[in-house]
Amino acid sequence: MAYLVLAVAILSEVLATVSLKLSEGFSKPIPSVLVVIGYLVAFSALASVLKLGVPVSVAYAIWAGAGVALVAIIGAVFLGESITAVQIAGVALIIGGVLALELGGAH
Repeated sequence: MAYLVLAVAILSEVLATVSLKLSEGFSKPIPSVLVVIGYLVAFSALASVLKLGVPVSVAYAIWAGAGVALVAIIGAVFLGESITAVQIAGVALIIGGVLALELGGAH
């Protein structure tokens, strides 16, 4: 259950971050509203995940790492932003760090 709520937190944060780009400095009303709603849902869901017992280091690492990776992919695929091999390697390192935190906590 906690990881399902964490997925909601991740997707809400990604929606809010992409909407922030689309809001053009909060000059477009619909993306601007999505920014506020997305971040409210994301932080509320993340707080619920912590309340459900997921360690903060693991929850935050998964939330942030997945968010960075998804926003980078969306930026490159849908928003015409460039992505270099070095940036891809950086995302891979973030994912590796998240896995290390998760696997390290299994002891």
